[in-house]
Amino acid sequence: MITAAAPDDSSRQMLAKVPQITALFWVTKIFATTFGETAGDALSMSLNLGYLLSTFIFAGIFVLAVYLQIKSKVFHPFLYWFAIISSTTVGTTLADYVDRSLGIGYVGGSTILLSLVCLSLWVWHKVEGTITPHVVHQPRTELFYWLTITFSQTLGTALGDWSADTAGLGYTGGIVLFSGLIMLIFLLYKFTSVSRVLLFWAAFVLTRPLGAVVGDFLDKPISSGGLDLSRFAASAVLLAAISLCVYWSQRMDAKGGRPLS
Repeated sequence: MITAAAPDDSSRQMLAKVPQITALFWVTKIFATTFGETAGDALSMSLNLGYLLSTFIFAGIFVLAVYLQIKSKVFHPFLYWFAIISSTTVGTTLADYVDRSLGIGYVGGSTILLSLVCLSLWVWHKVEGTITPHVVHQPRTELFYWLTITFSQTLGTALGDWSADTAGLGYTGGIVLFSGLIMLIFLLYKFTSVSRVLLFWAAFVLTRPLGAVVGDFLDKPISSGGLDLSRFAASAVLLAAISLCVYWSQRMDAKGGRPLS
């Protein structure tokens, strides 16, 4: 799967407070983004809290998760993925609020959010000289990292909804589209010399709309092309899958000699 070029200084790699980029990382990321869709919809729709209130709730959880992540001195796998999950749930409700409640629409929302992702990466590169995910261990770098992730998670929700609704692809068509784009990135990684960091962030963004359409496919009514599964049950299963992936990656890190708390 997609990895980004690691720095020459191995000690910086060991200090990084983010996972190693492996196939298991991407599997966990897709589970997490799908969970973000089902859990976000569970609060805003099933519990009828609305997009705005749900966004405030998830944003509070996300801010706490990122604060704990930045305060930590070492890499905590479950804490990291807790922050990722928080970012994808707040991204779901925020995108729905911007696109639907504010009336900006999927195309307008996607354009704004794509611009914010690019701006965040550009400023990050101007300040730090790199946007590689391998050396995220200083507070300022972590702030750029999580800001970019938040924009990308929100963008992914808007893109997923655009593909299913505006573009008329439906949920299965959206799954095929974004799976195909991710496969294209993998082929570029495997057979070309395109920047590994660029490919990483492209894959990171695209896993979010894939998770969005998979999540919608699971919980939307059959009449709308979904499976009409319980959002709460789907979220519970996905959370269990994420936990299993994180536990397994923790075991692999321990065997590989990476220091864990």
